[in-house]
Amino acid sequence: MAVKKLLFIYNPKAGKGQIRGNLMDILDIFAKAGYEITVRPTQYAGEGVKLASKRTGKYDLIVCSGGDGTLDEVVTGIMESGRKKTVGYIPAGSTNDFGNSLHIPKNMKQAALAAVNGQQFACDVGAFNRNFFVYIAAFGLFTEVSYETKQELKNVLGHMAYILEGMKKLTNIKSYHMKITAQDMVIEDDFLYGMVTNSVSVGGFKGITGKFVDLSDGVFEVTLIKRPKNLEDLNRILGALTMKDIDAAQMYCFKTSSLQVEAQEEVAWTLDGEYGGRHTQVFIENRKQALDIMVPREK
Repeated sequence: MAVKKLLFIYNPKAGKGQIRGNLMDILDIFAKAGYEITVRPTQYAGEGVKLASKRTGKYDLIVCSGGDGTLDEVVTGIMESGRKKTVGYIPAGSTNDFGNSLHIPKNMKQAALAAVNGQQFACDVGAFNRNFFVYIAAFGLFTEVSYETKQELKNVLGHMAYILEGMKKLTNIKSYHMKITAQDMVIEDDFLYGMVTNSVSVGGFKGITGKFVDLSDGVFEVTLIKRPKNLEDLNRILGALTMKDIDAAQMYCFKTSSLQVEAQEEVAWTLDGEYGGRHTQVFIENRKQALDIMVPREK
């Protein structure tokens, strides 16, 4: 009988480095589940992509631990490899939107148990030009915040770090003129912010992407916020987001399986909270149920 093999990739710096106090227990859970384990802590940003892309062929299960950015790297590597591999996820970041959306436990030992003893869930993956994202692609106000905020600050302050960094941006609000084509609609306007999501929560705030979110339905939830003409408009936008309400006068909200974004200037994007480059043209497509991820068994 062939031995099952597991590759464990983790970010040692994520979430106050809490993996240190749980590592031995996690490995013990993997061993008790009958796996031969290879362990690799990432040494630099982006290494998770290389590890998942080049080393996944000989493993039955890939488990990663870190923030949503670590999961993004591993999923990107698997998608680039062309091999469909099952992924386990042990959240250890400061927000963990994707883990929350899938009801993966915050307790690392319970998450490890789900990774090896849970059930598979076929989840959508986003294709972004030649890149990939797991749960969000965004541009505009606050998007620089997640990848400009230092890891140490994220560890200490959590959500507050993003808010504090974001407040600095409000003194210099920039908007982008864009033409957005999504299936049967074309929108052209000046936008303060936009997000294409496959998640129940964003930035730790639940319900902001809508009431009926299905992570395996082949469509994204899209939110586009128009440039406010005055302070009153800006307050209405912030109020609508806080109350999880759609303000039709200030934003577009719709579902789509793909969209084309054309901008008059290069726009910085973030993919799962990490820098996604600057682009004038972007094509985003939903790869329906492209990822098999382990989740807790239904009770």
